[in-house]
Amino acid sequence: MSRLQAMSGFGLLVLLAIGWIVFVPGPKRTTDVTVTLRATMNGAPLTFDQFMYDNPAGPGAFRVRDFRFYLSNLVLTSGDEEFVEPDSYYLARFDNADRSYVITLSDVPLRRIEGLRFLIGVDPDANGSILARGDLDPNSQMAWNWEVGYKFVLFEGALDVDGAISPLVYHVGFSENAREVSVLVPADMTRAGETQINLDVDLAKLFDNAALIDMQALPTVKFDRTDARMLADNYADMISASY
Repeated sequence: MSRLQAMSGFGLLVLLAIGWIVFVPGPKRTTDVTVTLRATMNGAPLTFDQFMYDNPAGPGAFRVRDFRFYLSNLVLTSGDEEFVEPDSYYLARFDNADRSYVITLSDVPLRRIEGLRFLIGVDPDANGSILARGDLDPNSQMAWNWEVGYKFVLFEGALDVDGAISPLVYHVGFSENAREVSVLVPADMTRAGETQINLDVDLAKLFDNAALIDMQALPTVKFDRTDARMLADNYADMISASY
C-alpha cells in the first residue's frame, strides 16, 4: 500500500469518526415534574367542618365536610412536543394538614415543561368502563351505584340557617361534564431538570362563578343533568396557576 493510500484511508476513518460523533444522539434529557394542588376558599386555605362560609346567593352559612374530584388525561407540553401520561386518573382530596394533593412524575421525556393540561372529571371511555385504572375503582365512594360511571366532583357539607341545619350534597358526573384545564408554566419553574407546578383549587367557584348558587334553594345535585351542567360550568375554571 502506498503512503498516499494509507493517508487516504486514515482520513476516511477520521471522517467516519466525526460523523459518528455528530449523528449518534446522546441520552435524551428528561424532567422530573411535581404538580401540587392546594384547596382554597376565596384565596384562603380551605377549612373543614366549620360554619364559616356564607351561602353565595341566600341566607345562612355552610361548612365543608368532604371535597374531592377526579383529575385525568394529564398532558405536559414543550413547544410542539407533548408527553401524555398513560392511565392518568387521580382522585384529588384535601383532608390533610396543608390541604394539598401532590402528583409526582419522574423522567418526563421533555427538556423543559411549558404547559400542562388535564380534565376535571373522567374521559367518556374510562367513565363507561368497569376497568380499574389509576385511582378509578368501580367499587369506590366515587362510583355511581345506579349506573356505570364516576362522580367527577364530590362536595358534601351542611347549611345552617338560623340554627336549622340541613345537608348539602353535590355529586357531579355524566361524561359531558368533564372540563379541560390548561395552564402555562413559566420558564423559571424548571431548574436542573426539575419542574414545580403549583395550582390553586378555589372551591368557592363551584357555587359562585358562571352561575350563583343559593344552597337553600338547591341543596342537592345528583341526577339532574341541567343542574350538573351548571355546576360543571362553574368548576371549569376553579383551578389556576399559583406562582
